[in-house]
Formats: sequence, structure tokens, C-alpha cells
Amino acid sequence: MSTITTKPNKTAALALVQALMAGTLKHFPNGSFTLGNTAYTTATLVQVLQNLEQALVAVNAAQASVKDAMTALHSVEANVGPVIRDYKRFVLAAFSTATQQLVDFGLQAPKARTPLGTEKRAAATAKLRATRAARGTTSRKQKAAVKGNVTGVVVTPVTTPPAASPVPVPAAPAPAATAPSGAPK
Repeated sequence: MSTITTKPNKTAALALVQALMAGTLKHFPNGSFTLGNTAYTTATLVQVLQNLEQALVAVNAAQASVKDAMTALHSVEANVGPVIRDYKRFVLAAFSTATQQLVDFGLQAPKARTPLGTEKRAAATAKLRATRAARGTTSRKQKAAVKGNVTGVVVTPVTTPPAASPVPVPAAPAPAATAPSGAPK
């Protein structure tokens, strides 16, 4: 039966090194060890373990600063990305045919679009029509002309009593007519 050994993560490795140092100092304060054909005293063994501990702590600190730096980089890229995109468009528009000036900016001139040949254009048109027929795609006018027929459905009209007719409001009396000012009374 084989045993599977896994490499501990940094936190577990650091905890193991610290526990080894504490256990060595507690149980072998004045010990002498021969490990792998090398003689160690308690002080030299603890020094070796402390070196590993310091290296693990330095790696953790460096990785934390890298995470902070990457977060800052992503923030700056999010703000500067649209500016760069717009500036590149401006430069391409300003120097669209001047390749040397575009090279000075580190850009390439856009390639000219080559039209399709007659055979390729005919094949593309045939494929387009076949796809529209297969999908049943039609134009807007053709879609408007399509009306559906419903069969097998009985429509029952809703009958409600007619609403009461509104009561007429009497009209206001018309103003009395007056005679023109130049007429005799």
C-alpha cells in the first residue's frame, strides 16, 4: 500500500516550521543531532529552521504586495483602456495611409478590404438564400402580409347590460340680444 504525500500550503508549512522550532527548544535545549551526514546542535538546527521561516514570511509578504499591485494595475487599466482605444482610433484616422507615421506610434495601417470574386460572391449569395429558405426568414413586408387562421376555437361574445345613458345637462340661457347703438329705441 502506497502513501500519498502532499506538499503543504504556505500557512501549514510555516506553522510546521514554527512548531518544530518550539518543540526542539523545549525538548532538546542542548541537543546534538546528525541529520543526513551533517551534525547539528540545537542552536544550528533552530537557525536553519528560522531561515526557512523568514523565507516563508518574505514570500507571503511579496505575494500580498503583488496582489495589491495587480489590483492597482487593473484599476488603472480600467480607467486608461478607453482612452488608449480612442487615441488609437484618432491616430489611425489622422494617419490612415501614412504607414511610417503609424509605425512611429507602434500601429499598423488597416489592410484594404479586397472584394469577393464573382465565383465566391455567387456562392455566398446562393448560401444566403438557402439559409433564409431553410429558416423561413422573410422580409418585413412579407411578415406583415402573413395572417394566421384559427380553427376549432369558439368565440363567445361577452354580453353586458348597456351602460346607463348620461343625463342631459340643461344648457345655459343665451344672452339677450341688444339693439345696435345707432338704432332708435
